[in-house]
Amino acid sequence: MRPYILNPLFTSLDSLPGLGKRLGPLYTRLVGGNGHVVDALWHLPNGVIDRRFCPSVANAPDGVVATVTVEIEAHFPPSSSKGPYRVRCRDRSGFLTLTYFHGRRDYLEALLPVGQTMVVSGKIEVFNSERQMTHPDHVVPVARRAEVEIVEPIYPLTAGITQKVATKLARAALALAPELPEWLDGPLKARRDWPDWRTAIATLHAPHDDGELTAFSPIRQRLAYDELLANQLALLLVRRSNRHQAGRVLEGDGRLRDAVAAALPFQLTGAQQRALAEIYADMAKPDRMLRLVQGDVGSGKTMVALMAMLVAVESGAQAALMAPTEILARQHAETLAPLAEAAGFRLAVLTGRDKGKARQALLDRLAAGEIDILVGTHALFQADVQFHDLALAVIDEQHRFGVFQRLELAAKGRNTDVLVMTATPIPRTLALTQYGDMDASKLDEKPPGRKPVDTRVLPNSRMDDVVAGLARTVASGSKVYWVCPLVEESELIDLAAAEERYQYLQQVFGDRVGLIHGKMAAQDKDLVMERFVGDQLDMLVATTVIEVGVNVPAATVMVIEHAERFGLAQLHQLRGRIGRGDKASTCLLLYVHPLSETAKARLEIMRQSEDGFLIAEEDLRLRGGGEVLGTRQSGLPEFRLADLAVHGDLLAIARKDAALIVEQDPDLESPRGQALRVLLYLFERDSAVKTLRSG
Repeated sequence: MRPYILNPLFTSLDSLPGLGKRLGPLYTRLVGGNGHVVDALWHLPNGVIDRRFCPSVANAPDGVVATVTVEIEAHFPPSSSKGPYRVRCRDRSGFLTLTYFHGRRDYLEALLPVGQTMVVSGKIEVFNSERQMTHPDHVVPVARRAEVEIVEPIYPLTAGITQKVATKLARAALALAPELPEWLDGPLKARRDWPDWRTAIATLHAPHDDGELTAFSPIRQRLAYDELLANQLALLLVRRSNRHQAGRVLEGDGRLRDAVAAALPFQLTGAQQRALAEIYADMAKPDRMLRLVQGDVGSGKTMVALMAMLVAVESGAQAALMAPTEILARQHAETLAPLAEAAGFRLAVLTGRDKGKARQALLDRLAAGEIDILVGTHALFQADVQFHDLALAVIDEQHRFGVFQRLELAAKGRNTDVLVMTATPIPRTLALTQYGDMDASKLDEKPPGRKPVDTRVLPNSRMDDVVAGLARTVASGSKVYWVCPLVEESELIDLAAAEERYQYLQQVFGDRVGLIHGKMAAQDKDLVMERFVGDQLDMLVATTVIEVGVNVPAATVMVIEHAERFGLAQLHQLRGRIGRGDKASTCLLLYVHPLSETAKARLEIMRQSEDGFLIAEEDLRLRGGGEVLGTRQSGLPEFRLADLAVHGDLLAIARKDAALIVEQDPDLESPRGQALRVLLYLFERDSAVKTLRSG
């Protein structure tokens, strides 16, 4: 149960005064979250307007926000409906004209009575040597001067929500915010000079200056730390709960692994061997394994997964490997099939394409224990998929699946170990926030013989030269990826750009060009991809990131249009689609002038490095945690208050603090522990609290 003290913050946003049917959906979408009052608190101002400057009219500089006291002299309604309504004012130093477009005469005459002394605040501009203020932000009689904000917060807005509405709603939410028990470590709070929670959130919504809103201010750092501590504590509580779940000892006798190693035309890399040693040690323990294998493009994760699965098979049990798409699942199965034949283990593949009697026959064999390793897609979740004895579940590209799906697959076995794999190098700080409940292994070496990709940066004006070069590439029997401009959050524009490029390339290369885009059905995408993997297509135009892991050894060229619009991690993932065969490969990054300094730095890093882990750290440095990998696409958490590019040091402190809390007060039963329960609920980490004994 959520602590009673938080109830006011978890009422519906619609309960705030002024949020009706029209503004409610707009404001809810603007602030994000789950539609609670607390979401309005997390929607912070991103600047201030300082109205403390109170010059005489004659001394007010052009283009500066000023608050002036003037007498209203005369009204000049427009001679036509299109003209502005003007109000002439003055102080002892000179004249000021207040200008209103589409102003109603009766309203303005009541607001600005002739002969009255008024306080007006807004931006003063000089036009034809005269000072004017267009649509003043504040107009009040002198007696009500206190109503004019001295420093006014400025909120990010959306169409239909004004600053006045956003400010009013934030204040209404703040009025509901209670004093909360302190969950911070006392010495840390004192050392950092951090305020209490209520003071911090109140100050951010009524700042005294811009400095209080920066990510480095003690006020903002306090709230960022609260969010990071909630994240880390939740992860460690879930991890502790998982570790307390009994596993099973799986050691195997090595016969199948030895047979596979003998059949491989290469030696495992040092990184693969280190990862496997960690996995074997986990599987041999009586506790459940929950391990992440993070490997750069082409680092050999599939082979690590196979060796781990063979430990389960050697122990008399079964293993499953789940991939996010049908084409990836079938590709994994094709890679493993020759090794299954050489070593003598029984392999099968199950996808949504399998129907009828053939599917039922496969399920019968699985339930009878006649299949050792099953490779599949989401089809593995279906209720009629029953294993004889599933001991290890391997999930490829974890970010494409939810945590619940991970647990759902593991639940098909008894005390099932879980191995999660990702080909997306994640900066250490981001990995801690997403995968902190897991142990982690890193594959940071590429198999021997894999050639580096030659990366070149070219202006878009060289398009004709690029197309001419592709004609030579295709003539030599190689294949080409062409990735079209990424237009943020506009799939229709993306699609239009891709179709235009597709049609242009078809005119040059004929029907040997294919197109994949986000609006296509999964089976249609798979069909085009299969034609590209086979002999029917030489070139593939795509709007979306081409499926991670799809192996097309004949693809030797990757063209990325408007490369300046992509993040570093995305560019690196795309580049990883080529260089998988024995031919030299080239990645062409096409850009359009002018380039920002960040875009220049990004393209230069791509040109110089193929190290995905270094690239991920640089991406975090250049763009900030919220954008790296695109959090919505990658399954990484989106923080409301913390910025990992700035607050990485706070994450490290939060991690240590959370570890100490779980060690000393694992069920959060002490006075501080009770306050920490409030923190977890405040940041909606309810599932972590549910792992605790009631306190």
